[in-house]
Amino acid sequence: MGRTYIVEETVGQYLSNINLQGKAFVSGLLIGQCSSQKDYVILATRTPPKVEENENLKHSKAKLDDLDEEWTTEHANQVSRMLPGGLLVLGVFIVTTLELANDFQNALRRLIFAVEKSLSRRRLWNFTEEEVSERVTLHICSSTKKIFCRTYDVHDPKSSARPADWKYQNGLSTSWLSLECTIHINIHIPLSTTSVSYTLEKNTKKGLTRWAKQIENSVYLINGQVKEEDCDLLQGQKKSSRGNTQTTGHCFDVRVLKLLLNSDHRSTAIVQICSGFVNLKGAVKCRAYIHSNKPKVKDAVQAMKRDILNTVADRCEILFEDLLLNEIPEKKDSEKEFHILPHRVFVPIPGSTVMLSDYKFGDESTEEIREHFIEMLDHTIQIEDLEIAEEINAAYMSSSVNSQASLDNTDDEQPEQSIKTTIALKIQQNIGMIAAFAVTVLAAAISFHYFSD
Repeated sequence: MGRTYIVEETVGQYLSNINLQGKAFVSGLLIGQCSSQKDYVILATRTPPKVEENENLKHSKAKLDDLDEEWTTEHANQVSRMLPGGLLVLGVFIVTTLELANDFQNALRRLIFAVEKSLSRRRLWNFTEEEVSERVTLHICSSTKKIFCRTYDVHDPKSSARPADWKYQNGLSTSWLSLECTIHINIHIPLSTTSVSYTLEKNTKKGLTRWAKQIENSVYLINGQVKEEDCDLLQGQKKSSRGNTQTTGHCFDVRVLKLLLNSDHRSTAIVQICSGFVNLKGAVKCRAYIHSNKPKVKDAVQAMKRDILNTVADRCEILFEDLLLNEIPEKKDSEKEFHILPHRVFVPIPGSTVMLSDYKFGDESTEEIREHFIEMLDHTIQIEDLEIAEEINAAYMSSSVNSQASLDNTDDEQPEQSIKTTIALKIQQNIGMIAAFAVTVLAAAISFHYFSD
């Protein structure tokens, strides 16, 4: 028996209202949440067409083989940045003309594997063995409105299509649970001279991967308590007069406690010649959402962990893209560049407790954010609904020669502000060589003194 997809009714209305406007097909993404028993689809969004594609796709002889996988996967990457913890790109859909009704399965299969492969490259985390690895493909005939729903195991390259149930439900996510967390980070990432072939972005991701292990191994307090993983998240919540747990609009406060190293852990200092470093420091607002159908503590904690990892990695990625686009002039040797990473903006899904997010630089207007939402998610939002999660820091860019500030590697509490990154890329290598030489001399002196005694 295949998987069951419980789908928000508004998603069905959205798909039914898609007008091909003379095109052979329209494709897009399905967004929702996986669970062990069933999956939930709460949003669908068409992939924006390329301008040069419009004329080609209007011809009746167009085939689904013409589907641009690279363009669709880029759209999936952009949309995944806008998803809080707990939400994923669950699959893809295609609306076609009747003539192409029997010519879609191979194209959908290639597309779903391409999307998942692209998304997995960006993640700082991996799926567990217990998690569902099936992703859905949906085909809709524009004239008959007939639906073909299939799933593929994206972890198995030889996976074949399996039938799945597609069921609509009204108000699916009106009672979903939310989790909120503010985490203060101070991540120091050295840029080794031995990895000169690595770009700044790759070096940073490598450093974030080490930090991700700390987040994975941390202790998470939910409403100030440590709960068993298999415990019901709603255990102890108030009951309504009908005996049902009251969940509408319920929000859990999450705090992160980093674990100390085990006593048997051995650490050795390594002298490393570096060409610079990246320092990420600030307060990060995180959110996650989980369905209200007997949710487990482990699922809620996992959703929060992944939002923490995703939002930090995504902000770094967006900053590097912005630096490349704007071609920021290089600083002189031994100077540092201070950049404010984009702060998070949330917007509600109409008729749902779930909010999506985007990222905004200090000089960007709310109108630009609204237009980006419309382009990526094909849904109109109101500017007054935008919720800026973090305080805007007035300083956008500055420089400093004070090396002590960014080398501080403590996690002291600090005012909530946009996360700041310090990038020092031009530190002279002589400093690293002198440090290495000093350590060598000191070690030789200690050895000499020891043997003299």
